[in-house]
Amino acid sequence: MKKTEIDFDVQPMTFKKILVAVDEDDSSSSRKAFCYAVTLAHAYKVPLGIVTILETGDLSVYDSLQPNVLEKERQEMAAAVDAYVQKAQDFGVDDVSRFLGEGKPGKQIVREIIPEFQPDLLVCGSETQDKSSIFIGSQASYMSQNAPCSVIVVR
Repeated sequence: MKKTEIDFDVQPMTFKKILVAVDEDDSSSSRKAFCYAVTLAHAYKVPLGIVTILETGDLSVYDSLQPNVLEKERQEMAAAVDAYVQKAQDFGVDDVSRFLGEGKPGKQIVREIIPEFQPDLLVCGSETQDKSSIFIGSQASYMSQNAPCSVIVVR
């Protein structure tokens, strides 16, 4: 009998380290992605990384040149990630790490955070302006195309 591509044994697939990207600008999809990642990390009993990126390109030129404005943004971002870390710990995830960055989220996560944390799964949200769109957002698209690990995009 000729062996076909469908002729294989199903092997359980689990992940050993999960990274979730959260973005308060897309809070609905970020929260869903976070809940999914926390659920997996808890079920698999694996480390969870939580990352958010300050999109400095979203700041006005005036704001980006004022150290106090930029520092306030950084402090707010850190406080938000700390709240996510606490929620994950309260849910029962024992090993939680936080990561902060600045720049384009997709590029920073793929180029800086993933090599540092070395997850085998990245979970991110995707919320587009046009809710009828079949396309995922630009940052989620970038990460799914360029990340060296598996990526799950949650809407």
